[in-house]
Amino acid sequence: MSDVLEYPTITAALRAARNAAVDAAVPFAGTVHPQEAWALFSQDEAKLIDVRSNEEQKFVGSIFGAIAVPWATGTGLIRNPRFVREVEQKVKKTDVLLLLCRSGKRSALAARALTEAGFENVFNIDEGFEGELDEKQQRGRLGGWRSHGLPWVQD
Repeated sequence: MSDVLEYPTITAALRAARNAAVDAAVPFAGTVHPQEAWALFSQDEAKLIDVRSNEEQKFVGSIFGAIAVPWATGTGLIRNPRFVREVEQKVKKTDVLLLLCRSGKRSALAARALTEAGFENVFNIDEGFEGELDEKQQRGRLGGWRSHGLPWVQD
């Protein structure tokens, strides 16, 4: 797969994600691969919302230009009761939104909450930023934004 997908491929990727979401009864628009998410985001076809905690973004890494709205905060990952309102202040309900967390699980919960709040085009980024745990109980090698070599920064 190339670094940046061509526009027709992006459209096809979103269509495929929507169709798969309908087939699987997913409660949001669908799930996209990290490389598809990068193509959409880098070509200004979508807004990327990083739902990880501020601490995760600072110490693990972040994506330049992403909108940071934590789904949960602190070391105990306490649910952010203002999440939907904070997103509403930063984007339109019709924007294509790509949600990212560590592994794709919290962002799926956040995608559902935004969809239930009336957002029309909310997609989860599969594998998240770090991917799943490997046999050594470590992240960063089994999928995820970073393991695919996509752009990110770290403080």
